[in-house]
Amino acid sequence: MNTVRFYQHYRCLINKKHVVSLLRYTILPNTGATLKYWGYLLESPICMLVTYLSTSCSGFCGKQNSWKTPVGHDTGIKVYNSLTRRKEPLLLRSSGTATWKRVFLCTNPSCPRLSEANLNRSALCFPSIFQLRYSCGPTVYDHAHLGHACSYVRFDIIRRILSNAFGTDVIMAMVITDIDDKIIRRSQEVLPPTVYLRVTDNVPHVINFIQGIINNGHAYATAKGNVYFDIKSIGTRYGKLVPVGSATDGEQGHDDKRDTQDFSLWKTSKPQEPFWDSPWGKGRPGWHIECSTVASLVFGKHLDIHTGGIDLAFPHHENEIAQSEAYHQCEQWGNYFLHSGHLHLKGQEEKMSKSLKNYITIKDFLHRWSANHFRMFCLLSKYRSSIEYSETSMDEAKGLLHGITSFISEASAYMRGQLTCNPVDENLLWERLDNTKENVKAAFADDFDTLKAVDAVMDLIHHGNRQLKTVTKESSLPRSPVVYGAIVSYVQNFLDTVGISLTEAQLPAEREASATLPSVVQQLVDFRSKVRTFALAVDDPIQPVGLDVTPSKEVKKQLKEKRKLLQQEREPLVIACDVLRQDLAALGINVKDRGNVSTWELTSHKVSPQTNEEDKT
Repeated sequence: MNTVRFYQHYRCLINKKHVVSLLRYTILPNTGATLKYWGYLLESPICMLVTYLSTSCSGFCGKQNSWKTPVGHDTGIKVYNSLTRRKEPLLLRSSGTATWKRVFLCTNPSCPRLSEANLNRSALCFPSIFQLRYSCGPTVYDHAHLGHACSYVRFDIIRRILSNAFGTDVIMAMVITDIDDKIIRRSQEVLPPTVYLRVTDNVPHVINFIQGIINNGHAYATAKGNVYFDIKSIGTRYGKLVPVGSATDGEQGHDDKRDTQDFSLWKTSKPQEPFWDSPWGKGRPGWHIECSTVASLVFGKHLDIHTGGIDLAFPHHENEIAQSEAYHQCEQWGNYFLHSGHLHLKGQEEKMSKSLKNYITIKDFLHRWSANHFRMFCLLSKYRSSIEYSETSMDEAKGLLHGITSFISEASAYMRGQLTCNPVDENLLWERLDNTKENVKAAFADDFDTLKAVDAVMDLIHHGNRQLKTVTKESSLPRSPVVYGAIVSYVQNFLDTVGISLTEAQLPAEREASATLPSVVQQLVDFRSKVRTFALAVDDPIQPVGLDVTPSKEVKKQLKEKRKLLQQEREPLVIACDVLRQDLAALGINVKDRGNVSTWELTSHKVSPQTNEEDKT
């Protein structure tokens, strides 16, 4: 190991005086003599390190865990990088292109994926400008639960923000890991699916990848046919994500390892386990090597973004870094590591997990809530933080989504002339809209702060609602439909950006059939509106022909009696209209009556059966 690499490796332990003195001497060819000399001449840090010189270290491992700022296109976004434990500017090697790693572990062919549409939209797409994404996903060896969905949806939101708000198109390479230990045990009961890239289809590449690490001096095979990564061979480069001192020992139950922290690259197969032939005997890949191999096949030796749950930071992601850099002989394989927080049930500290029996399956969740409700729930927290699932938190998410859809419905009715209001303060609304756009973009650029972005949008809706005060009587008051059209368009665009579609039913899966034909609902509401208008048209009964003077007391009395009689005759129609509105509300169809016009919206929010304020006119 030459002196320059020695300096790079230990520069954090040497003060400025030592650095200057040591660099003056790097031209000497005899590294050992040089360091011994300066060990006596300078101070103790060098002396303490002289004994380390005998440890061999090849190529890439000469430098310590210092993060190198990537050279490339500045996206304008700052992300919390687990490699540096602080927010860093997100720089991509190519403008409009980012490599992003993802892996999905599953063997259940009927495994729910929150919704098939979400999975398909988030998977493989190939536009003209790419963002390549690869992220470690959940280990699903049975029915998927909300913990799996939470990590998946949170990173799907980030992908959408990058694509829709910052103009970076996305390719997500999803890998199915189907030979993990838990999955092998479960696969005896369920057949594995064939979705996207399966590790079992790429085992020859895995074997070549392992052989490359061995050839580079960073792995060793044992007499038992196992292959382990040699942690000591990379010096202090191990521990980029988690300091080694705070990490536990490596895999247990292996007595042929040189060091307890060494981890498996290839495992000898046990009876009834799948196996492949290899230079080391019949066996199968270890867990970590699969991801590095497939990521390298797709993205090569450079990766912009790597994501996954915080529980995967160690040992999975740490080992991915070690073996990928050992294979490619590079100093920095992945530039940014983003980790999502756990989902846990209210009152419990442990993450939602099958092994802990504290989970809710996606299938059960969708009996009561919709996929949009869950996505809004995920938006109401920062992706890095833990998130608590409870009835209260879901009610909050549902209420916010209902508030947004209600505003869009009201504003749309106003634009169509179905809602008459007092003049609105256009200048104020335009100003609020511009501020919201700036605040949302700033929130997205600040480590994808969706909570702050949602707050900004809800504040805009609040100001929009304040000026939509219904005037019960028809009037020729000035209207401002353009500003409300701009607000509605922006709110809808925001929802599209984060993956919430208002064109899809907002009802739980078990009640979707109640509102799958909007045209039928519209016809029903129109018919009800006509009946209701007729039933309430008693205030201005037909007056006698030729009556062009103020009616006498006798005439007024007759008109009053006629009005009363009409009210009595038509009261059953009014009651029937109210009953129908209440019945529709129970099905998630909220009908709002404004004078002679009725509008409706589809919502899972149950509307109170009491009469609306508008109905009292």
